[in-house]
Amino acid sequence: MRQQDWIPGEARAAAVERKLRAGEALFRLGDKTMGLWEVIAGRVRLARVARAGREIVLHVAGAGETLAEASLFSPHYHCDAIASTSATARLYPKREVLAVFERNPDAARMFAAALAHQVMDLRTRIEQRNIRSARERVRHFLALNAVAGGGTVELRGTLKDVAAEIGLTHEAFYRALAALERSRQIRRSRGKITLLNRV
Repeated sequence: MRQQDWIPGEARAAAVERKLRAGEALFRLGDKTMGLWEVIAGRVRLARVARAGREIVLHVAGAGETLAEASLFSPHYHCDAIASTSATARLYPKREVLAVFERNPDAARMFAAALAHQVMDLRTRIEQRNIRSARERVRHFLALNAVAGGGTVELRGTLKDVAAEIGLTHEAFYRALAALERSRQIRRSRGKITLLNRV
């Protein structure tokens, strides 16, 4: 969730920061919840490990985004949060945040509105993951993430990170990108993909 003004000053005053190395866990599935987190720098992925041992990426949060909002209403975290890069995260303790919501209905309403936008984003991600063709899934991702009014998608993280986020193996993602590039639908450059025609 993109951090907005719903985090009031009283909760910010109680916040603590933590620095992470790439691969270090912010929290693990089943850990007791302490509160919600804001990514200050770097990227943190929310993931679960499938029965076969493969990591399933649920979301990748970048600077300015919050994660583990559900922890405010749950005793335990429901997934792992792992730093994809070196990162800094800020904890807003559960007790302080909930106390602010009790005293400040406007803050609670803003939080509810932010959660509603997150639900819409999740529905889009479910729609995306239900697209069977890897090439069509990549086309869907590019169309959704192209900068408004232009045709450039700025990638957050590596291609492997993006592949995991949209539910493809990195091999399938690379093949789909190569096919789109061969057919002159996209042009790739460092950290960016330009749509040469609307996909």
